Amino acid sequence: MAFSPEAAFEFLRRAHEADRLAHAYLIAGEAGSGKRALALRLAALVAGMGEGGAGDPLKHPDVHFVEPESKSRIIKVEQTRELEKELQMRASQRGRKVAILFDADRMNPSASNSFLKTLEEPPNNSLLLLVSAHPEMLLETILSRCIPVQLAAPPRSEPGEGQRRLLDLVGRFLTKSKPGEADIGGVFVLVREFTRLLAEVKSEIQDESAAELKREEGLYKQTTDGKWLGEREDYYKALGEARYLQARTVYMATLLQWWGDVLRQQHGERGDGALDFPAYSAQTAKLAERFSTPDVLRRISALETLRENFGRNVQEQLAIEVAFLGAFGG
Repeated sequence: MAFSPEAAFEFLRRAHEADRLAHAYLIAGEAGSGKRALALRLAALVAGMGEGGAGDPLKHPDVHFVEPESKSRIIKVEQTRELEKELQMRASQRGRKVAILFDADRMNPSASNSFLKTLEEPPNNSLLLLVSAHPEMLLETILSRCIPVQLAAPPRSEPGEGQRRLLDLVGRFLTKSKPGEADIGGVFVLVREFTRLLAEVKSEIQDESAAELKREEGLYKQTTDGKWLGEREDYYKALGEARYLQARTVYMATLLQWWGDVLRQQHGERGDGALDFPAYSAQTAKLAERFSTPDVLRRISALETLRENFGRNVQEQLAIEVAFLGAFGG
């Protein structure tokens, strides 16, 4: 059952008041579902800040958290070990100690195994909250030790221009290719167009960042000694990279949703709201008849691997080529 954030909080609030909260919850949901806000709201309540407590829960002395760090976007074992040490300390105030793992699916194997021990023997007077958009990537042993709180998907919005370009590219390629034949040349054309789309997005973001920096320069160059300029250049460089990674994530999600629609069509889910891209339902319906469920799952797995590799320090172009051969070849 999927909850709205408000319904989920009410359920957890009642459990807290009855002193029946479990020691660990997995708050899962798509991007935009409100899972982070729910975790923070619950942390504030449990730590004694009150239901609508003022202030940032992450600054409360009894609320501890980890999230992916560095370019690799991975939670490392050093982070989970430090978290466990903090939980062993006595609560400084009247509430419980709370640990939050944002993007918990980004734990590397060592971190997962380390945190599993914390789940198996949770510190006294503590609450563990795992937050994830991809709970299927967590260890089964971790999943089995958490109470799942699944949030409903946010209302679906119409795909943007870049997403439509990508969906049109994929649709044309797959409907033109012949069943059972590996169109390797066609796959590499698809790779080329996908990387061209990414390059255009990156160029637009860089232009926007340069324009924003230029506006700041005009405002402040007459009133400062100029030292700020280097700092702001670094800031906009980092901001541009973050915007690019966000845009790339959207395109990756688009490809996964496309194959997800094929899978849903195979299982008869065709009603209102069932498909992510209803405008492309005729194409995904044909592919649902053409491919077997294991084949669709294999293709989804190839894209999931690409998304994981994007979170590591891998060569982007090579990672895309390998993944597209698995997702669209044969």
